[in-house]
Amino acid sequence: MKTLQFNTNINCGGCIKAVTPTLNGEKAIASWQVDTANPNKVLTVTGDVTEEQVLALVEDAGFKAEKA
Repeated sequence: MKTLQFNTNINCGGCIKAVTPTLNGEKAIASWQVDTANPNKVLTVTGDVTEEQVLALVEDAGFKAEKA
């Protein structure tokens, strides 16, 4: 299991609520969180998932992410 971090535009509770079904629906993700207090809105994902998979999931949810 690995931990990946991404800078995102997920910047509020409503945004987190919008992305939750997509990230929770991915079985390879054990846990995730977004630090909305950080200026880069850092998404931390733990699990057996690749950077490309996380980037695609965040994009599918309507947000942007890039490797931190």
